[in-house]
Amino acid sequence: MSQKPHTLSVTAAATAIAAGNFTSEALVASCLERIAEREPAVLAFAYYDADAALAAARRLDGMAPSGPLHGIPVGIKDIIDTADMPTECNSPIYAGHRPAQDATCVARLRRAGAIILGKTVTTEFASTHPGPTRHPRNPERTPGGSSSGSAAAVGDTMLPLALGTQTGGSVIRPSAFNGVVGYKPAWGLYDTAGVKPLAVALDTIGFMTRSLDDVPLVSGVLADRPATVPATVENPKIAVVRGGEWDQADPEMQALLENTAARLGAAGATVRDVALPEPFGRIAAIQRVLMAAGAADAFQHEWATNREKLSDPFQTLVATGLKFTDAEKTEAAAVAEQCRARLPNLFDANEIILTPSAPGEAPLGLHSTGNSVFNRVWTTLHVPCLTIPVQDGPNGLPLGVQFVEPLSDEANLLGGARWAARALDLPLFG
Repeated sequence: MSQKPHTLSVTAAATAIAAGNFTSEALVASCLERIAEREPAVLAFAYYDADAALAAARRLDGMAPSGPLHGIPVGIKDIIDTADMPTECNSPIYAGHRPAQDATCVARLRRAGAIILGKTVTTEFASTHPGPTRHPRNPERTPGGSSSGSAAAVGDTMLPLALGTQTGGSVIRPSAFNGVVGYKPAWGLYDTAGVKPLAVALDTIGFMTRSLDDVPLVSGVLADRPATVPATVENPKIAVVRGGEWDQADPEMQALLENTAARLGAAGATVRDVALPEPFGRIAAIQRVLMAAGAADAFQHEWATNREKLSDPFQTLVATGLKFTDAEKTEAAAVAEQCRARLPNLFDANEIILTPSAPGEAPLGLHSTGNSVFNRVWTTLHVPCLTIPVQDGPNGLPLGVQFVEPLSDEANLLGGARWAARALDLPLFG
């Protein structure tokens, strides 16, 4: 095999292991070699155990494949419980914390044959205070967040797959910054038991990989159901949504979206512009209310017992949430529900939305993980989102576009994205 195992997709690696072309041990060893080479610069991991991963691979190599992820190493965002590794949430409050059992999503991965190689760096409690991770292509730039380590590890070919979570834009944005495929399913599709909550009304498990072929495979495992079969798409319907935040997109992102829409139209898609009516313009602000109020509720214990160990930004988030009245929280939730109910009526059957994944390339500096302005609306609306890398920007860093399914039809979303990737001649398969 000319390709090094660590550069393969989940699908390609699993197929090769099942066919006996190489072993899980060889795959894990290749990933560990890449981690040893790159981790000092990228700092994607909060914890990993090379010996345990290799031992698990050898054990699986002695067995017939019994699941779709047999022998595949996976990274787990460090707010997700793992029984055999610390879960520290990038907070001194949880330093050395060892959960009693795996989160449900981790248990499902193991049952499918995956090897949990390590825990990837998160921002503090999956909020805004950054961890140490650097962008793999430029250490002076953020990898995005809050799923910083997961996106960087997959983008830098340390792992073929890593879990993240999204409460605002924490799967889609870092995936776009690191040039990987990122998927946030419909809210509630994956069981979040064992995931440290930030705002339960918004929290959603997602994942990063490098191939669109991997998305239905991994999603089926995490949803505990057969893999979604992407719809066969001929001349798909695409709605371009720029949103009221369009002026916050960098010129290169604006140009990419317009060019992508034009290319898809030329390839046979039916493309139209859609402007979301009021009160959709309030959704980004409502997300901030729901997130802050959710954090104030979820972190009552830490606020009461370890407030001084919380970062200033996180203290501000909780304090803001505590100030909202019951009437303000009820109104925010009601507007969100109203918009969720109205959203499907604004689009044609089987139509998918094309919109920016992020304002532009990963920004300079490590004090922030970037702006989630193009993600908060869709997270609040509970719909599935998928980002794919399209090209590099003027600074040599990835730019991506986001597809959204207003009816939460995963098969239609994945089918439309696959058609678009082929129409754009993107190397996102295999």
